[in-house]
Amino acid sequence: MELSNSSNKNTALLIIDMISDFEFEDSELLIKHALPAAKKIAALKERAYKANIPVIYVNDNYGKWQSDFPRLVAHCLENDVKGRPIVELLRPDEDNDYFILKPKFSGFFATPLNLLLEHLNVDTLILTGAAGDMCVQFTANDAYMHDYRIFVPSDCSASNTPEANTNALHMMRDVAKATITPSVDLDLPL
Repeated sequence: MELSNSSNKNTALLIIDMISDFEFEDSELLIKHALPAAKKIAALKERAYKANIPVIYVNDNYGKWQSDFPRLVAHCLENDVKGRPIVELLRPDEDNDYFILKPKFSGFFATPLNLLLEHLNVDTLILTGAAGDMCVQFTANDAYMHDYRIFVPSDCSASNTPEANTNALHMMRDVAKATITPSVDLDLPL
């Protein structure tokens, strides 16, 4: 699936809520599916780097208004938390990646995400992360409302169950007009 076209659209890769300690109720259900998705996201992130596509981590602040992203990453890597294997796979590059902390499900709600995307001249988004049926879907809905072109790699999102994730992918396709395809089928512009 070709991301660019004759109008040379600018693309960004969003990694949603994958930097987490996963220390919450029923997290085992999500981790079971998030770890394979993280491996696919890591491969897609490397391809994005090679194509000069900006990578933006959009992460929940977990109700901690004094939180900061580097401290969250350090917490996940330095402590024995459930999410450590996922964060090790998706370790952000502080020199190249962008970071947005969000207070609610959508990456756009009460965040500077739209301003950052405008600054980067982005009009096409690749949405990845967890949970597919929550934060990825809410972000896709808001991206649609902001007139972004949306791609959601079917193997780069995770929910508590495969059925919930499949339903979310169908909703993003049908409601937010997202293109749903496996990540290997995304033809990143070089």
